[in-house]
Amino acid sequence: MSRRAVILAGGMGTRLRPYTVVLPKPLMPIGDYPILEVIIRQLIAGGFQHITLAVNHQAELIKAFFQDGDKWGVRIDYSLEDEPLGTMGPLRLIKDLPENFLVMNGDILTDLNYADFHDAHVRDGNIFTISSKTRQHRIDYGVLDTGESGLLTGFREKPTAEYKVSMGVYMVSSGAVEHIPQRGAYGFDQLMLDLLAAGKPATVRDFAGYWLDIGRPDDYALAIEQFETMQSRFLNG
Repeated sequence: MSRRAVILAGGMGTRLRPYTVVLPKPLMPIGDYPILEVIIRQLIAGGFQHITLAVNHQAELIKAFFQDGDKWGVRIDYSLEDEPLGTMGPLRLIKDLPENFLVMNGDILTDLNYADFHDAHVRDGNIFTISSKTRQHRIDYGVLDTGESGLLTGFREKPTAEYKVSMGVYMVSSGAVEHIPQRGAYGFDQLMLDLLAAGKPATVRDFAGYWLDIGRPDDYALAIEQFETMQSRFLNG
């Protein structure tokens, strides 16, 4: 099965400053590799033959590093945004997308099996598939439960809530792309709401493995530390 991927690598990386003043976030190193190279190596291991990098901020640095992908034995090309288009807006600029393709953020450290994720979406005929991770969030306060009269009905000291969050990894069908408007910024949240309104909800696929969004300095420091000890988990061989 031929597999195609689009990596969203055009963000400004404002949450990761001051690191991203010099380098775009996808080129920030973890271990011996930029995070984007780790992702590309993982995709290649999963049988993806064609990768498109959707770029904007400091695009020339990214293009100079990856070029046409020949160094890694994969086809790499580029889609350049003239203006910020959000998470899903860049897809409308890519004219040769197949019926089903993977879309992901370019700053994720995970051991997700991209091939299995791709093939399950195709097999099940989903319009859009979201890879999700369960996260726990602790409330740092005592939570008061009250009735209509204002009397206390219960009390919870620093409770923990669980949420399913998007990992920033998606499988997209051409049917979902049809909902993306031709102009303006258009995000993942807007597409999800539009698909719900159209009666075509996305499928959520839970993932129990490792996932870290390298969005803030603390996350970046953790990624560097854990990649050092877990490299074989992310890059087999």
